[in-house]
Amino acid sequence: MAESPSYRDAGVDIDEAQRALRAVVPTIQATYNENVVAGVGGFGGLFRASFPDIENPILVSSIDGVGTKTKVAAMVGWYEGLGHDIVNHCINDILCQGARPLFFLDYYGTSRLQSSQFEAVLRGMATACSESGTVLIGGETAEMPGVYHDDEVDVVGTIVGVVDADRKLPRGKPTTGDAIIGVASNGLHTNGFSLARRVLLEMGGMSVRDEVPGLGRTLGEELLTPHRCYYRSIYPLLQELPQIYALAHITGGGLYDNLPRVLPSDYQAIIERRSWSPLPIFRLIQDTGGVPDVEMYRTFNMGIGMVLLVDKEFAAAVVQRLNESGEAAAIIGTVQKGPNDVQIL
Repeated sequence: MAESPSYRDAGVDIDEAQRALRAVVPTIQATYNENVVAGVGGFGGLFRASFPDIENPILVSSIDGVGTKTKVAAMVGWYEGLGHDIVNHCINDILCQGARPLFFLDYYGTSRLQSSQFEAVLRGMATACSESGTVLIGGETAEMPGVYHDDEVDVVGTIVGVVDADRKLPRGKPTTGDAIIGVASNGLHTNGFSLARRVLLEMGGMSVRDEVPGLGRTLGEELLTPHRCYYRSIYPLLQELPQIYALAHITGGGLYDNLPRVLPSDYQAIIERRSWSPLPIFRLIQDTGGVPDVEMYRTFNMGIGMVLLVDKEFAAAVVQRLNESGEAAAIIGTVQKGPNDVQIL
């Protein structure tokens, strides 16, 4: 008589999932603060909504995924950066509303759970959360053979933050000649990897283990550089300077699609591309694939990870403060009357 089938036989190992989770629980719990009522282990995380320093609190939420950067991580065999990627991406998104992060939840999906990969991703998330004062309050691990391909992972995150109603962004209205400040990215962040892989690995025949001239490291190391978090450098400025009107996180869609989201409907952004030098990885992609400028600037951040719209009288001081905090910032354009679009000159 044949043995009865089990869930493990079908490709889902509950025991391994529980063991992997137990291994990272101390790291997760290290992100907790006094507002955590209940975290990992329950059917839901409990967070005390007490904001004595905020007169009129508004909760701000966002959700995003790492996307096909996970495929590069699999090629290299390094997964911890994916945890940083998703946390930092989500923090930057709600920073554009002026919010400080409160707690984060993750989704980790795979065809077959491999504990070393799972633990690396969760360690990266916990480290990124700790660096920004965010609680990693819970998450979901899904093992789904037949839905995900073998050795494939999917990393998604949800964040909740808070902002005082009087400080939420965008605020005020820029006028003609006000400054557009760009803050440097440190690579592709988490966008454009489908095109980058197509150009570099397929068309260019490169390997993630290739040492690429001009990069100073392997292609895989360059592509897996974790998404930069701007919270520590920008949030304090938002509390001090109402002359910062808006922020735009330069993610999918690049400058062309993200800047109009925070511009008044009767204003446009005039960007001077010679005001900064895109990182070598972007030139490598463009030259290898013959990718047109418009496609590059709409797919990638092109070296600008965050944009601030600032009163022109305060722009130089904001740039100085950002550079003193460890960022690389510069005035890259101005706001002008016109259609709600972006002109890159």
